[in-house]
Amino acid sequence: MAQTVCVTPSAADLTRLSAIVADRGRPLKHIQRARIVLLSAKRLCVLDVAQQAGVSRPAVWRWQQRYAEEGVEGLLRDKTRPPGKPPHSTDTVAEVFALTCSEPPGEATHWTGRALAQAVGISLRSVQRIWDAHRLQPHRVRSFKRSNDPAFAEKVEDIVGLYMDPPR
Repeated sequence: MAQTVCVTPSAADLTRLSAIVADRGRPLKHIQRARIVLLSAKRLCVLDVAQQAGVSRPAVWRWQQRYAEEGVEGLLRDKTRPPGKPPHSTDTVAEVFALTCSEPPGEATHWTGRALAQAVGISLRSVQRIWDAHRLQPHRVRSFKRSNDPAFAEKVEDIVGLYMDPPR
């Protein structure tokens, strides 16, 4: 993208751009953009403008073009970008939620993020976002673990008996 725009700001625009550069309360991006246009108005080459403004040559071309199309107002707002990927469907979220609350496969004690992501077919980070949104922490189990030992009751009585009536 070569320089195709000749920047010739009016006196009012020069005053306004100088005020933007001098305003210390402005965002740095606004100050840089205004400096690019002011330096371009001095008929400096693009490389010199880029070095003095501390930006790349394509950035100089971009803001020269934006100023030529929209004026000073175009420098003070960013263009809107299309949104990223859409969020997961409620069916996917419900599936993650249901699997998280169910028993994990095999010998595992709880669902891991990677195992759940692989089971559902989404990324690990997506599973983590869903867990964060619903405050799920499958690695923290707050339920009582029951023993499968048939002699569990007698063992508990023996241990509790030792505490209740300790030997001398």
